[in-house]
Amino acid sequence: MRVGDVDDPVVTLSDGVVTLRPWSRDDAAFMAEASADPAIRRHNGVLDRRGHPTPPLSITDAEAFIDEWELNWRSFGTTETPTSGVVFAIADARSGDVVGCCGLDDWSKADAVQFGYWIAASARGRGYATRAVILFTRWLFEVGAARVFLTIVADNEASVAVARRAGFGYEGTMRAHAVWQGRRYDVMWFAALPLEWTMREPDVALHMMRTLGVDE
Repeated sequence: MRVGDVDDPVVTLSDGVVTLRPWSRDDAAFMAEASADPAIRRHNGVLDRRGHPTPPLSITDAEAFIDEWELNWRSFGTTETPTSGVVFAIADARSGDVVGCCGLDDWSKADAVQFGYWIAASARGRGYATRAVILFTRWLFEVGAARVFLTIVADNEASVAVARRAGFGYEGTMRAHAVWQGRRYDVMWFAALPLEWTMREPDVALHMMRTLGVDE
């Protein structure tokens, strides 16, 4: 990890295969294109009360989000405590290509932290999401999280599999908690605690990922 000064609070996390870094305006076109993906619109987009998604982002919209996230990183540089809106781009460590996103949804006063993630359609099935979740969770514990949790729509089998591979424990199902296109869906709850999380040590995480067949 590398942390810069208050004026340039750079945080970069990497396991040699996946790198998490702050977004830049150069990534705006990628973000705009990804926001039109049906799976991302359903599981990560902004929905109205009947579960209808907002329109995909334009490049200008994406740039505005990235500018806002930069301000959140500057706030982190001052307080050294992440807040909702601290967001990483997920990139291939070798090529530098951006493949997805992960970021904080909420950091409570009790240090319980919720985050989310997505991977662009062209990069799915390569282990990027699992590695990103492990890297991000490890960092969250390092900066003070007491509990990290994920909420996942029950029929999002790929994301449920990521949570399990990343060492999160299933805690229960909230019935009819989410809505998509007027239909109600159950939401599963997964969590990790710092003293119980099996992926906290990098060597253990590497062994577990190889055992589980996570692609390099």
